[in-house]
Amino acid sequence: MSETSSDSYEEDVITKETGISEIEPSETEMAKVETSKPDPYDAEPKKAKQKTAKGRCRRRRHCHHDNFSSFATYFPRVLRQVHTGLSLSHGSANLLDSFVKDMLEQIAEEAGRLARDNKRRTIRTKDIKTAVRLLLPGELGKCAMSKASKSLIRYYTFR
Repeated sequence: MSETSSDSYEEDVITKETGISEIEPSETEMAKVETSKPDPYDAEPKKAKQKTAKGRCRRRRHCHHDNFSSFATYFPRVLRQVHTGLSLSHGSANLLDSFVKDMLEQIAEEAGRLARDNKRRTIRTKDIKTAVRLLLPGELGKCAMSKASKSLIRYYTFR
């Protein structure tokens, strides 16, 4: 007990002599603490909460919350136009879907390359037609071009 009282006596003497208490920080220490704190505008902004889609998923049988794009919904429609009474298995629909996505990506890359070679930043219809002719061989390319032209004419007349 005598040690604690002598320690407190020494602290009191130091405080009286210097005028600075060891318990309370000095003004220079306070300035350092204030400068080390980040300003409110330096703090990271809070992230906004993302809204979730509600209502539509209750009615649908298969609900996908992510942005999943698939061409599988169009395959039965086209198959019905070509061959009535036939259907596709799940595996064949997946295979066709990956094929269509791959071809779409190849056509877009080739059309972008053609636009870049001609020093343009916009892909035009002519670039896409040329890309299809380059990628699809022979008769398949000609057939694709004729079907595309018919579809464009139908689209522009009924728009």
